[in-house]
Amino acid sequence: MKSLMIGMLAETAIHPGSGRSSGFVDLPVARESITQYPVIVGSSLKGALKDRAREIWPDSINESGGKKEHTLKPEVARLFGLQEGAGELVVSDAKLLLLPVRSLTGNYKWATCPYLLERIKRDAQRTRYEKTIDGLNISGRPIRGTVWSNKDDNLFLEEREFKVSGKIEYSLIEAIKRLIAHNETAERLGEQLIILNDDDFQWFASYGLQISARNVLDVETKESKNLWYEETLPTDSLFYTLLFLRRDEALKDVDSLLKSLKYLQVGGNETVGQGWFAMKLLAHNETSEG
Repeated sequence: MKSLMIGMLAETAIHPGSGRSSGFVDLPVARESITQYPVIVGSSLKGALKDRAREIWPDSINESGGKKEHTLKPEVARLFGLQEGAGELVVSDAKLLLLPVRSLTGNYKWATCPYLLERIKRDAQRTRYEKTIDGLNISGRPIRGTVWSNKDDNLFLEEREFKVSGKIEYSLIEAIKRLIAHNETAERLGEQLIILNDDDFQWFASYGLQISARNVLDVETKESKNLWYEETLPTDSLFYTLLFLRRDEALKDVDSLLKSLKYLQVGGNETVGQGWFAMKLLAHNETSEG
């Protein structure tokens, strides 16, 4: 089974909705049930990819009895399936790797933790990308209240102070860079990357996201008709996803799709400009499959 890995860098705020309220937040982001990390579920991502495919291969439209019937082109049907059968393309959840965190002592930091690095390393092994993004190993792990950073000064992240207790190896920085679409953005990683303890990272992933108030106003009186609060992931959040092909016969179709996939809109609030990712495909010849 052919496997592909794609890095997804948020170009705008992202709202992968969960469909249920949480506390005073009416529209929280989707989260993994166990870790509570933000996630973009595979069905949502697959739907976005299918929409892009239908732009490349527009539906055939037939008029019969005054009604228009849309028929998927063979390429789209082959990749994404029809009602009576699944397609050749398998899309995983998009998993979080780097979370931007506000710093009171300088520019924001890109935060990750040992568990997220362990998880992407396992995914790289499963998809035979371990040679492409080699260097994900870390020796040891920071204790709670400390952080690994290539800056010497202690950090204030949100309202919490962290003592720098270790450095980040160059090989790890270079491995993560390969998932970032823009070269100039990737070059900032060495100065802004930090590794937190798993528990400290979980706190920021749970409570450090932006919550915005949105409203619907009466057209005539301008009075509030519906006030709600929604949670979003910040710009520059880094996710990655895995794609699998059931049969190599669809490889030409998926190549055509991914070559056009510099940007992809996923999640809610498309009409207010949210949900845009810059996509970075790790090419076939970068994997250990050859």
